[in-house]
Amino acid sequence: MQLDKLTEERQSEAKRCYDDACGTAHALDLIGERWALLVLRELMLGPRRFSELKADLPGISSNVLAQRLVELERRGLARKSRLPPPASVQVYGATDWGLEAEPIVQALGRWAARSPRHDPTLPISGVSILLSFRTMIDRDNARGIDARIGFRFGESGYVARLHDGEITVERGPPDGCDVVFTAAPTALAAVVYGGAPLDSIGVEGDMELGKRFTTLFPLPPKVG
Repeated sequence: MQLDKLTEERQSEAKRCYDDACGTAHALDLIGERWALLVLRELMLGPRRFSELKADLPGISSNVLAQRLVELERRGLARKSRLPPPASVQVYGATDWGLEAEPIVQALGRWAARSPRHDPTLPISGVSILLSFRTMIDRDNARGIDARIGFRFGESGYVARLHDGEITVERGPPDGCDVVFTAAPTALAAVVYGGAPLDSIGVEGDMELGKRFTTLFPLPPKVG
């Protein structure tokens, strides 16, 4: 019975392929299915629990999320693992090859941000906004800043390192950072991209650095 189901899934997946030798067509075979690229995006900063992925992709059903994770794993872009005790829970992470898709996510994000129909006030996940910082950073204005920037999104913590005009991000408690932002990702986006006042979110540490940080990510001009 399980073999029959696997055969049916592979046949169904084969029917959705473009049968085109172009690498772009094969890229769509890999991550062009609805939600696939966004699920992979959520794995870019470290392994996530199923419940975390579901919470940060509120429009996806549990069944579709499970299906996309299976497909990404089958295609070599994601893998399942189990956290060591005391957590001992199953998590999903991107493979090394899956992580290589970040520039694709960045290029698509920068390109689509120029659309007059793009609405930056819509909900955004913590991973998504941090990846957007890596995409939109003004390297000239950021050059000369050497600092650790912390973020608290509910129970999730992240640490960004600004150095020589570049920004790297990893998951972890923001202890000892020069400045720490505590906010819902959408509220942080409103400050950075929408001009909302800094005091609308929680900021601890170097306030001048915090203010400067929020100015380093200009959106590209709209088309037309």
